[in-house]
Amino acid sequence: MKPLEDKVALVVGAANSHSIAAGCAQAFTQAGAEVALTYLNEKAKPYVQPVADELDAALLLPLDVEAEGEMESVFQQINERWGRLDILVHSIAYCPADDLHGRVIDCSQTGFARAMDISVHSLIRMAKLAEPMMANGGTILTMSYYGGEKVVDNYNIMGPVKSALEGVVRTLAVELGPQQIRVNAISPGPLQTRAGSGIAHFDALIDDARERAPQKSLVTISDVGEMAAMLASDSAKRVSGEIIYVDGGLHVRA
Repeated sequence: MKPLEDKVALVVGAANSHSIAAGCAQAFTQAGAEVALTYLNEKAKPYVQPVADELDAALLLPLDVEAEGEMESVFQQINERWGRLDILVHSIAYCPADDLHGRVIDCSQTGFARAMDISVHSLIRMAKLAEPMMANGGTILTMSYYGGEKVVDNYNIMGPVKSALEGVVRTLAVELGPQQIRVNAISPGPLQTRAGSGIAHFDALIDDARERAPQKSLVTISDVGEMAAMLASDSAKRVSGEIIYVDGGLHVRA
């Protein structure tokens, strides 16, 4: 029996086949889970559709967390199809470019509010919708980054945003623990994804990670997906509230 056989997973945040969310969806499928994917809008759908087709995803649904009612519709459709949800992956983050590329002290109120709403509060909203569908327990995962713990050059306002996300993970783990719902964050090293490329001087960040990581190699979306699948399995049934690094040991370097 595969470790995730008979489990239902919702993976939010796939932008294309190179996304962390795509790596998670692939790992879940290989482990036996049925997977539902989301796409941001019609412009993004052609880039996500091949991922869904390759994995034979059961559902591919639109989800813009800023669009009223779309999140509720996604969870309703999953409930109508399966009557439950076992795994939720929240792999979305956003900040307007002007605020992302500037100093934290110069970040606008509007930009900060949008970054927090899309990157952090959306996890809270998803967890609230997932809770009644995880009557027999479940796993909620989100994606963080070392910049939420230490100041990373050019990560700017996303550092405080990821700090907030990690705080939410710990609180949700406590609040949902009695229902046997585990909440964890995976913190990958720098990845060559579309989201990562929006960070200024990202190539230099990638080169530094490759050089400084004890394993002298970059993380892949498959590495992250395999960790996600392990955390979603019964083998990790007592792991909750953790920030788990998948970075070849980079985070231990001073």
